[in-house]
Amino acid sequence: MTSTIKVNTITTESGSTLTVGGCGKTVALASGASQTGFGRTGTVDWQTGSIKTGTFTAVNGQGFFADTSSSAFTMNLPAGTAGNIVSVVDYTNTFQNNALTISPNGSQKIGGVNADFVANTEGQSLTFVYVDDTEGWKNVQDSTSNATGNAFLVATGGTITCCGNFKIHTFTGPGTFTVSQAAVCSANNAVDYLVVAGGASGGMSNGNQGSAGGGGAGGFRVSNDTCMPGPQTSPLANPSGITVTATAFPITVGGGGAQISGPSNVKGNSGSNSIFSTIISAGGGGGGGSNSPETAAAGGSGGGGRAGSNNSGGAGNTPPVSPPQGQNGGDAPSSPGDSSGISAGGGGAGQVGQSANGGEGSFVVQAGFAGCNGTTGPVSGARYFAGGGGRGGACTPACNSGGSGGTGGGGAGGNKGPSGAAAGTAGTANTGGGGGASGSLPGPSNGAGGSGIVILRYKYK
Repeated sequence: MTSTIKVNTITTESGSTLTVGGCGKTVALASGASQTGFGRTGTVDWQTGSIKTGTFTAVNGQGFFADTSSSAFTMNLPAGTAGNIVSVVDYTNTFQNNALTISPNGSQKIGGVNADFVANTEGQSLTFVYVDDTEGWKNVQDSTSNATGNAFLVATGGTITCCGNFKIHTFTGPGTFTVSQAAVCSANNAVDYLVVAGGASGGMSNGNQGSAGGGGAGGFRVSNDTCMPGPQTSPLANPSGITVTATAFPITVGGGGAQISGPSNVKGNSGSNSIFSTIISAGGGGGGGSNSPETAAAGGSGGGGRAGSNNSGGAGNTPPVSPPQGQNGGDAPSSPGDSSGISAGGGGAGQVGQSANGGEGSFVVQAGFAGCNGTTGPVSGARYFAGGGGRGGACTPACNSGGSGGTGGGGAGGNKGPSGAAAGTAGTANTGGGGGASGSLPGPSNGAGGSGIVILRYKYK
């Protein structure tokens, strides 16, 4: 049975304390009723039934959700008296695109200044309390923690940078790409990759032998997945990335083929493979040495052919993949014998090795893989990888200079001239560039191959 008591005023019989209710009981204020005289406890009543999408005037004691996804607008503060409180939060996490302007009433102030405050940080929430007419509204809470459920892939490993809505992990040495959370939408589990193997060192030439071939570039494999459209990458780009699950992916970054010191006629050392998941880029093939058994080696890109007989360049795209990971080394021009003539450059990712110079590498536009290594080239904003090494110089039948390395880190070949010879130049680190061959006199060494790199890219928001 429910009873009703109707009174206008309740007062204490004695003393100064009036007790309403009892231990374990609840005193309820009827729905729609208002209260006065109790003061506030430093909290606000959040207006969940009225999401703000345009300019409005705040009310003391209330908190508001501001949706600026369509456009920026203004929250006007009410005329403040001491103890008033107002809160606001970025409802759609779009303050960074469309800011919320918070404007004081008339000559009143925000933090001691009669001027607007602009909230332009993603996920920002603010609470203001009116203190007095000197300082006006003081911000007593400012949070940008923006705790949200993550609907996208979450991963660690390597050096992490961001480019727009994409996160990029760069590995210049061995590591692990660890996916701790897969994306809610399966399409967002696609990871684009740039996997470049180590380039080979150039071939060696001794005494007045003919010249040696340039080192082949490391294999170059890159994707630009259709579900994550990005900037222009490479003519060799695979349209399909790797779909990942929540697991750890060991990353292998191939080393460049080692330099060979001292007099020798041997071919260069091949580079090592780089690996991410099922993507394996093969190390570059060593450049041919100026001795008949020392023909150029096959690899991601093939080594340049040696002078004399057996002067074909090494095969590129070995083992074969599609699109091809590299090109053949250059075939040396025909020459009368093993001890005379000139050689050819190593193959690059984008071009067969040339009669003197290394083949050109391929490229990605840097904005697509923020912070990537590589070398600059003719395409604006692009970074080049996997250039072939240049051939070494010789003095038979006539003195000539070593060839230049291909764009993408290929090393130049050593010169051979009347005054002596120079060593081949190493391929650039973390480009997979082939090393330049040695010049044709006793003593000079070849150029080492450049190490590889692995870069991964995925949508994270």
